[in-house]
Formats: sequence, structure tokens, C-alpha cells
Amino acid sequence: MTVQSSDNSWMLELIRTVRGVRHVVVLSSDGLLKVRTEHTPADVADKLAAACAGLSSLGHGISKEFGVGSVPRQVMVEFDGGFLFVRGAGDGSRLAVVTESVIDPALVAQQMQAQVLVIGERTLSTPTRSG
Repeated sequence: MTVQSSDNSWMLELIRTVRGVRHVVVLSSDGLLKVRTEHTPADVADKLAAACAGLSSLGHGISKEFGVGSVPRQVMVEFDGGFLFVRGAGDGSRLAVVTESVIDPALVAQQMQAQVLVIGERTLSTPTRSG
């Protein structure tokens, strides 16, 4: 099944228009793509969602071991050519942003937080699987 950008892709456009942002997706806790911007191809969005689920799981383990709580607020990876930011966007959801290398990481993180607040956690939230 090919995942299409949903009618909810408008929610991500404010982040996508930040200079240097390449891809924006929302994924469920188990790595299923929920929303992607029109500018992110479906195959890229699917790969990004799956990778971010694994990264979020790793962040959860590290946060549980070394943090005060068990849920990381944000996971950031810097790589040659850019950054990946992943943060919670409601119960069981994650907002993921891939950027170019020439960006202000603090600005992107701030815009992600603002976007989650503007949209409202209920709009982006996806149920977690019990089990």
C-alpha cells in the first residue's frame, strides 16, 4: 500500500517552510507514517518514519536509564549534510524533521515545539498499541 500525504499535511507546512528543512513527517509509536508534507516522497517518508521509531525507542531507553522520566522530549542526530529532529507530538506520535546542515538547530527545535502547540496534541495524536 502506498501512503499518500493526507489532508492533514497542511499542519506541517509551517515547519517545512523554515529555511533548510527538507522533510517533515508525523509517525505513530510503531513507526507507521501518519502525515507527510507534499514535498516528501512517500518512500522517503516511510523510511524516515521507520527509522525514527527505532531512534525514539533508543531515546526512550536512554531517558529511562539516565533521565528523570522515561520519555525523551527530543532526539537529535547530526550527520554529514544535515540534522534529524524527533519529538513527541501527542500520545504515541512523533514529529520528525530532516534539515540541511546550514540551519539553526535551536530555531528548528523551537518551531517544532510551536507547531505541536499550535496544532494541538489531539490533532496529531495516534493511539499506541497495547500489548
